[in-house]
Amino acid sequence: MAQVSDFVLARLREWGVARVFGYPGDGINGLLGAFDRATGDPEFIQVRHEEMAAFMACGHAKFTGEAGVCVATSGPGAVHLLNGLYDAKLDHQPVVAIVGQQKRLSLGSHYQQEIHLDRLFADVSEYCETVVHPGQARHVIDRAFKTALTTRGVATIVIPNDIQEADAQPSPPKAHGSVFSSVGWSRPRVLPDPDELRRAADVLNEGERVAILVGQGAADAAGEVVGVAELLGAGVAKALLGRDVLPDDLPYVTGPIGLLGSTASDKMIKECDTLFLIGTSFPYSEWLPDEGQARGVEIDIDGRMIGMRYPMDAHLVGDAKETLRALLPLLRRKEKRAWRKKVEKDVREWLTICDTWAGQHFGDTINPQSVAAELSSRLLDRAILTADSGSATNWWARHLRLRDGMDASLSGTLATMGAGVPYAIAARFAHPTRPVIAFVGDGAFQMNGMNEMITVKRYLDRLADGPPLVFCVFNNQDLNQVTWEQRAMAGDPKYPASQVIPDIPYGAYAELLGLRGIRCESPKKVGRAWDEALASDRPVVLEFLVDQEIAPIPPHLMVPMAKKTVKAALHDPELAGIAHRGIRQKVAQYAERLPGRGHA
Repeated sequence: MAQVSDFVLARLREWGVARVFGYPGDGINGLLGAFDRATGDPEFIQVRHEEMAAFMACGHAKFTGEAGVCVATSGPGAVHLLNGLYDAKLDHQPVVAIVGQQKRLSLGSHYQQEIHLDRLFADVSEYCETVVHPGQARHVIDRAFKTALTTRGVATIVIPNDIQEADAQPSPPKAHGSVFSSVGWSRPRVLPDPDELRRAADVLNEGERVAILVGQGAADAAGEVVGVAELLGAGVAKALLGRDVLPDDLPYVTGPIGLLGSTASDKMIKECDTLFLIGTSFPYSEWLPDEGQARGVEIDIDGRMIGMRYPMDAHLVGDAKETLRALLPLLRRKEKRAWRKKVEKDVREWLTICDTWAGQHFGDTINPQSVAAELSSRLLDRAILTADSGSATNWWARHLRLRDGMDASLSGTLATMGAGVPYAIAARFAHPTRPVIAFVGDGAFQMNGMNEMITVKRYLDRLADGPPLVFCVFNNQDLNQVTWEQRAMAGDPKYPASQVIPDIPYGAYAELLGLRGIRCESPKKVGRAWDEALASDRPVVLEFLVDQEIAPIPPHLMVPMAKKTVKAALHDPELAGIAHRGIRQKVAQYAERLPGRGHA
C-alpha cells in the first residue's frame, strides 16, 4: 500500500510540480523513498545546501509564475532553508517548503534535532501546519498551495517521520472533523472602486509632468503601462524588481532608480508634479519627490501597502493590468509634449554617460562597468539575467539594456548575498532553451556560488544541452559594496580585516569540475571573453579581474554622503596611494573615478 510520502508526491504532481529542490537527511527518509519510487515525476534536484534549495524554489517562482517547492530534513536542514524562504517572502513569491520532523512519539522530549518548527517558520510563512494524521495530508498540501499562490508568499508543511511512512489515506473517512479538499486555484480579477478610478484619472489628467515608477507588480501589464505613458507623455523609471517590465530601448524609459539608479530617473523624480506608482513598494523616500511636491496615484494589489511610500491622492487597490485597462479610457492625451521630450533628452544623456564610464580604464585593470556594457550589445534574444547583491549589481542595473522578451531578477527586498547563482540554475531547469547569465561578485561566489558549480556538474548532461549558461564573476578581492558603504555612510576607511577576500582562480576551479573556465585580466579583451563564453558548448564561469576602486555611488551625491566619502578617502591607505601627489590632488584623482562627477 502507498505511504503518505507517496501520496504527498502524487498531490504535488496534481499541482503541476515538475521538480523539487532539496538536500537529503534522515528526517525525510520516507519522502526520499517516495521520490525514488516516483521515478522523476516530480524530480528531486539535489543541491549543495538547503539555503540554495529555497533560493532555487524562489527563482523558479520568479521565472515561471508557478509555486516553487523545496524540501529539507528536520533540525539543521529546516534552519538552513530560512534565508531563501525570507527572500521569497519579501519579494512576494509563492514557495511551498516541505520539512521533516522527528516522530510524534518523541516530540516534547528534547530529542535529537527536535526543533519547534511551527515557531521557527511562523514569521516567514503565510501558512504553516504539521501533518499529524495521514488523512490530513491532502488538505494541508492543498491549502499550502492555495495560500502560497493567493498571498504570493511562503507556505510550510511539516511532516513527522512516522507520518511519512504511514499508510496513505487519499480520502479521509467521512466523519466529523474530516476535510475534503481539491486541487485547483485561479487568479482573481481585482479592480478598484470606480470612484477612486475617476479620482486617479483626474489627478493624472491635471498633471503636467507625470513620472511613472513600475515594479514587479506591473510585470503582466507592459502594454497597459506603455499606453498610459504615451497618453500622459510620461517617463517611466523601474525599481530593480521591475527591471524587465519594459524594455530599455523605449526612449522614455529612464532605467533604474535610487542608489543604483540613473541620472535620468533622478531628474524626472526631482522635477515631476505627479507621481504614479504601479506595482512597486520602492522604500527609499530620499529618491522620491519631496512631500508636497507632487500629487500621487498608486496601484497595488495589497491594500495594506497602498500609500505607504509617498502620500497619495488616489489609492487604487487592484491588479495592475486590470486596473490600468479600466483607467486608460478615462485618461486624456496630453498635447503638450515638452516634458516627454525633456525626459527623452535626459535618457539619451544618461546613456552617453554610461558609455563614457564604461570606456574608462585606470591602468591595466578592467573597469567593471565595461563588463556589463560589453555584454549588453551581445545579449541573446529571450535571455534570463540574474544578479547577486554587491557592487556588481550596480553595473547590472545601469549598463545592461534589456530588450523585449528578456527576464531579469535578483534578491530585491531582502538584498541577500548568494541568490544570483541558484536563481540562474533554477531558471535554466525551468527554461532549458533560453540563455541564462548570472552576475556575481567574488564575495557571493565564495560564499556559496562555488559550491553550486558542483550542482551544475551534477546535472551537466542537462544544463549543458542548450544555449549559453554563464556565471560572470567580478574578481576584485574585496567585499566591495560594503567597503564603499563604510566610506560613504560611516566616513570610515576600508577595514581590511573584514573586507579583503582571497584571490581564487574561479575559471580554473570551473575547469576542474569539467565546466568551461575563462579568466580575463585585460581591458582590451573583455568583449572577446564574452564572445568566447557565449559560444561555449557547456556552462561557463567567466572571471574578470576588475578595479575595486570604481565606486558604486548613486546618480547624485548627497552632501552628507560626499563629506563622509572624502573623509574616508583622506584616511584610506588604498585611496591615498592612487597618486604620489599632495592630498588635495589625491582626492581629486579619486573623485575622477566616481560615476556621476559633473552630475552631482
